[in-house]
Amino acid sequence: MTMDTKNGSGRTTGRGIGLAAVRGLALALVSLPGAVLCFCLSLVSIALIPIGVGIVTTPYVLTGVRAFADARRVLAAEWGGVRIPPAYRPLPKDANPWARTFGMLRDPATWRDLRWLPVDMTAGFVTALLPAVLLLYPLEGFALALGLWRVFPDGYWYGFVPVTGQASAFGAAALGLVLLFLAHFLTPRLLGVHFRLTRAVLGSNQGELAERVRVLTETRRDAVDTSAAELRRIERDLHDGAQARLVAVGMDLGTIEALLDKDPARAKELIAQARKSSVEALTELRELVRGIHPPVLAERGLGDAVRALALRLPVATEVSVDLPGRAEAPVESAAYFAVSEVLTNAVKHAGADRIWVDLHRADGMLRATVTDNGKGGAVIGAGSGLAGVERRLGTFDGVLAVSSPAGGPTMVTLEIPCA
Repeated sequence: MTMDTKNGSGRTTGRGIGLAAVRGLALALVSLPGAVLCFCLSLVSIALIPIGVGIVTTPYVLTGVRAFADARRVLAAEWGGVRIPPAYRPLPKDANPWARTFGMLRDPATWRDLRWLPVDMTAGFVTALLPAVLLLYPLEGFALALGLWRVFPDGYWYGFVPVTGQASAFGAAALGLVLLFLAHFLTPRLLGVHFRLTRAVLGSNQGELAERVRVLTETRRDAVDTSAAELRRIERDLHDGAQARLVAVGMDLGTIEALLDKDPARAKELIAQARKSSVEALTELRELVRGIHPPVLAERGLGDAVRALALRLPVATEVSVDLPGRAEAPVESAAYFAVSEVLTNAVKHAGADRIWVDLHRADGMLRATVTDNGKGGAVIGAGSGLAGVERRLGTFDGVLAVSSPAGGPTMVTLEIPCA
């Protein structure tokens, strides 16, 4: 059950305001004494551990603290729709008091509970009480306007309004009306603030950690798959290209050796053919090396490597670079091949006649933006090649964003953390 504060027209209902105020008042009346009691008992019990008494009492006290925290988790879920999953480490059922005491004290969740108690008795108490105050305090202003001010012959302060007569009592009622108007919008939200504060202190961020582990697992798997595919490509290119040509050169040289004395003319033809094959093999090896790690990238950096890449494109490409220094080699390589893939997609699929590339570094991020004036409609996935770029960047905790409305233009932005 979540807090019902909206009706069909989207306006906060009176029932929702009253319910939030009652629940906040109940929380305030419980949180202050309960948090104070649990906190004091915990401090005393932990302080008595050196003399042995705390070894016996601490497990029971901390169990009570956990029960108090779990009750607040239930209320946060039922009243505020805020989920705060518990993350306590299990203890052996047959553990002795010593093992139970220090097992609970070594649990980070225990110390989150103990940090939460003083927060709950202070800021938590205030945020729980405010919904009731905002709803009930205006009633006092209305009562003063109805004649309650006469009970205080020496005057009475209502908020910042000094009530000394009927006119000032009407001023108090006006202030109460303003507070009631604010309560209409703020009362349910203040109760939500209380539960979000509870989650901020009690929560273990396990969801974020689990998501982080999942992303790292996927990117590691993608990196391994990409590396394996790259090794297979290199092996295939070497086997089908340069290796085959070098084998042919070796065979030609053997034939030339046998023909030098018998048929010099034929030997000269084979020498020319061997020279041509060696040049082609060298060209293929250079292309292969450029595909692994372009020499210009290693020698002159990412900016010049992207400029050289743009010069080979059949589309007019303008490159703007603002990089104060060199990033790490893996980061530069990832950025280079990501930009290369995006440019290839733009040339093949966008139908653009102009491309702009912007490289700069800001806020510890290497940011590259590729914009074209093509037909648009690019999406991550759908065989566009952008999914592979996203996986490549994910290995470095990078992100890829695509803006490509139908009719264009298309803007692809990639960011990679870099020192």
